[in-house]
Amino acid sequence: MTFILAIDQGTTSTRAILFDKDMNPVQIAQREFTQHYPRAGWVEHDPEEIWNATVAVCRAALEQAGVSAAEVAGIGITNQRETTVIWDRASGKPIHNAIVWQDRRTTAICAGLREAGHGDMISARTGLLLDPYFSGTKVKWLLDMIPDARARATRGELLFGTIDSFLIWRLTGGRVHATDATNAARTLLYDIHRGEWSAEICDLLGVPMAMLPEVRDSAADFGETEAYILDGKLPILGVAGDQQAATIGQACFAPGMMKSTYGTGCFALLNTGGVPVASTHRMLTTIAYQLDGKPTYALEGSIFIAGAAVQWLRDGLGIIETAAQSGELAAQADPAQAVTLVPAFTGLGAPYWAPECRGAVFGLTRNSGPAEFARAALESVAFQTRDLWEAMRADWGQEAQVVLRVDGGMSASDRTMQGLADILGAPVDRPVMQETTALGAAWLAGMRAGVYPGMEGFAEGWALDRRFEPAMGEAARAAAYGRWQRAVTAAMAF
Repeated sequence: MTFILAIDQGTTSTRAILFDKDMNPVQIAQREFTQHYPRAGWVEHDPEEIWNATVAVCRAALEQAGVSAAEVAGIGITNQRETTVIWDRASGKPIHNAIVWQDRRTTAICAGLREAGHGDMISARTGLLLDPYFSGTKVKWLLDMIPDARARATRGELLFGTIDSFLIWRLTGGRVHATDATNAARTLLYDIHRGEWSAEICDLLGVPMAMLPEVRDSAADFGETEAYILDGKLPILGVAGDQQAATIGQACFAPGMMKSTYGTGCFALLNTGGVPVASTHRMLTTIAYQLDGKPTYALEGSIFIAGAAVQWLRDGLGIIETAAQSGELAAQADPAQAVTLVPAFTGLGAPYWAPECRGAVFGLTRNSGPAEFARAALESVAFQTRDLWEAMRADWGQEAQVVLRVDGGMSASDRTMQGLADILGAPVDRPVMQETTALGAAWLAGMRAGVYPGMEGFAEGWALDRRFEPAMGEAARAAAYGRWQRAVTAAMAF
């Protein structure tokens, strides 16, 4: 039993990655699934499609590697966070599509709670801000809109979970309704200081506590899979939300270490140790991981649009055919033009938290074209990261590690990472192992199973692929960032 199977359930696809005893990925299977947009600002997934994709990729990874269930020591799960599912306890069937983390339908609910003066209490308990991003108001919306749903939930007939909980429920044949502390901390319903669901917030949102999962450590016993699913009973031993799993995979175990993941969005976490740091710069206070009953906290900044800006170049504007072409096109941009894109397609995340803001482009001339748009899209990722960088360092109040560890699809682009180092004015480290999110989940499960080393041994194995040093002068950096700040101010005013 020397293999670990990691399930990486993301926003646009589900992957299964099989890791060997040395924590090397030996087989990857992936399947994309449908994005549903029933109205402007609404984003949904079909939980059944996610479930079917999960089973399919797990089976494919094992089959293609020629590995049997008997050779797998455990399963680790990492997942898109905040995405909300409610399902029937008896049948396991969802009562509605999953409402995705990007969804903005609960903007009015959040505004009403804020106007009623509940924002400070909720932030103090959860470390989060009142924003449609989080699960709590999504649960409220579903219970409000679906006939008899709240009454059924109160009777214990309906269950709520983020995607990890839904998969655990299905994988264990309905025997385990659980989540881990990192996912619970993203729901707007969990008191991160007391380590329990907040009865006060649940009552405020009308969420019956009978529908909530049990909260466990990130490395814990989450039950065994039904034998028919993967031809054997496999223990589920590790669970973490995707950004926390990436933090673990980057071995950011010491206070002051920071990682930034570039996928659909961008998510930066700064480890603050055993003490939660309350943000005065509109960052989130969250749980980075929880082991042996002890939470380690982090400051987090969330950018809603990073890689999605490149997808917009491809799918919305049609100026590139593949994401990889964005860097080549950007390199052709006229250096004399200062085209600036504020990619607020689904609102602005940290540190602005402006859900009703929408995207805008500034600085257009008659000569502006596809190359300038491509450069502006890539620059917007660096500018947004600088926003988070500045806010986190101010909140931390200590000298945060000056080197940022990066991962995610966009980190493979040398041009984008060099641009990031230039705008930050600080080194950027890219690891050899790019599968940091899946690796984090795999390590949690493998460590629990006794296959992988402990925290110190795991950290020693982190290896650098390339360090990007800033090459831009301070005057140019300040001018570029000032241009970005003016553009954001204008977009928010509009």
